[in-house]
Amino acid sequence: MTRQVNRISPFNITSLALGLAFLYLPIVILVIYSFNASRLVTVWGGWSLRWYTEFFNDRAMLDAAWMSLRVAAVSATVATLLGTLAAIGLARGERFKGRSLFSGMLYAPLVMPEVISGLSLLLLFVALNAERGFWTVTIAHTTLTMCFVTVVVQSRLASIDRSLEEAAMDLGCDPVKAFLKVTLPLIVPAIVAGWMLAFTLSLDDVVIASFTTGPGSATLPIRIYSEVRLGVKPQINAICTMVIALIAVVIVVASSASKLSSSQGKSAAPL
Repeated sequence: MTRQVNRISPFNITSLALGLAFLYLPIVILVIYSFNASRLVTVWGGWSLRWYTEFFNDRAMLDAAWMSLRVAAVSATVATLLGTLAAIGLARGERFKGRSLFSGMLYAPLVMPEVISGLSLLLLFVALNAERGFWTVTIAHTTLTMCFVTVVVQSRLASIDRSLEEAAMDLGCDPVKAFLKVTLPLIVPAIVAGWMLAFTLSLDDVVIASFTTGPGSATLPIRIYSEVRLGVKPQINAICTMVIALIAVVIVVASSASKLSSSQGKSAAPL
């Protein structure tokens, strides 16, 4: 008689429910109260879109949101490009000199406190006499997120059988064409996941951005943090809800693109 291993027990259901509630109940409450008509955050006054309207009438918040989106998009794109190249070098260059030093320096931001990273970048920009603003924050976020992209892409490269590229080269492809035709479609899901992770980390960062930003170039998290110190306003709930919705859209699009690329990579035959 075959015994069922993966059965759903009341304990499993309870554990899953408690875990999901711990993770998502605060977010659900925040979303619900973003539609609260009352000015008092903890007092329900009925459903209203009042605070969303106020956000779109708040020029300072709109500028901060646009600043965050631009920084996140540019830094995530650059970090994905550099991180993918670094991952290829680490995964395919097992014997080059200085590999251990390169990987150690590359992964240092993963374990280094953000305060130290932000302060070191601030001192660098001051030494270079660089005007702090959009580009300094973008460079800082690229430095922060590139290592995360490298980890994601490198783990994917390590799981790919290199004999696929060798077979493509045996059939007449040069190494570059074999990589573009065989390996690249297989790592596209990891590249998309790395970009999404970098975008989210940049959109969420407060510490490093606070060191590297300048007057008139505050990001949305910095603006929200400065507003919350004076008291939580219902408008903050509306802003956070829209950020959550944006991240959800990015996740759905990235997941769909990853599945499409993965299916195309599996069905495509090496040339």
